[in-house]
Amino acid sequence: MKLGFITSILDSYSYEEMIDFASEHGFECVEVASWPKEKAERRYAGVSHIDAKRVNEDSEYAAYIIDYAKKKGVDISSLAYYPNVMDGNLEKRMAAIKHLENVIQASSILGVNMVTTFIGRDQTKNVEDNMELVKEIWPPLIKLAEKNNVKIAIENCPMLFGAEQWPGGQNLMTTPEIWRKVFGILSSDNLGINYDPSHFIWQMIDYINPIYEFKDKIFHVHYKDIKLYPDKLNACGIMAYPLKFMQPKIPGLGDVDWGRYVSALTDIGYNGYTCIEIEDKAFENSKERITDALLLSKRYLEQFVI
Repeated sequence: MKLGFITSILDSYSYEEMIDFASEHGFECVEVASWPKEKAERRYAGVSHIDAKRVNEDSEYAAYIIDYAKKKGVDISSLAYYPNVMDGNLEKRMAAIKHLENVIQASSILGVNMVTTFIGRDQTKNVEDNMELVKEIWPPLIKLAEKNNVKIAIENCPMLFGAEQWPGGQNLMTTPEIWRKVFGILSSDNLGINYDPSHFIWQMIDYINPIYEFKDKIFHVHYKDIKLYPDKLNACGIMAYPLKFMQPKIPGLGDVDWGRYVSALTDIGYNGYTCIEIEDKAFENSKERITDALLLSKRYLEQFVI
């Protein structure tokens, strides 16, 4: 397994500065934020360390991206773009689909051949109606990925944190039960999972056993921790906005048992990319604290991943 990080936390860095940071501090890979160059609607989105549209149009730029990372000894594990391609707002939906198509094609051109993303969800509709949207929206995207030899890894984050994402959240593929249904609809070797244990913890789901059941579908791995606050949960219940009873933390400062987690990954023979994801507000008040979060996480995880 190779240890790296998702680059959206370094939103003020250029592509070169981000790669330099990874190289200088011994990170082996980066999951590169590849949003379109526009204002973000939420935290950790809107970062564009690689301009996917430009990659598709400018061969010199694409070659530069490849060569710079290679020169610094850093692998690009994936192009990361986490939109809502099933948004109930059709204008937003179509814009997200178009850019995801750009990201898939760019990933192929760069020889990365991996895209990490969400399946999306119309948050006003129930699960059954969203499954119908999956059947409508996703087959052309899967065909495009297959044509370009690109794997799509869906993260299991519900995207349900506050009032703006209530009631259903903005990502359907959040539980093993739904994974089975979606993989039944979209039967493709190019569709899999970007596995993040933290999202299972606050959903009160076992985060170890699904590793074994879905071992052939785990294409990419995230390292992010979650801390539950039992007193707050007892006060508001699981139907409250999740951030009322939990908080994302850097690895080692939350409730994930990282020894068990990495042990399970080794059991299934996973030898792919593993990327730290920083969303810990305790480390966001300065540029130095953000880099501290990455370096502390790396130091902690190196007892399991070398």
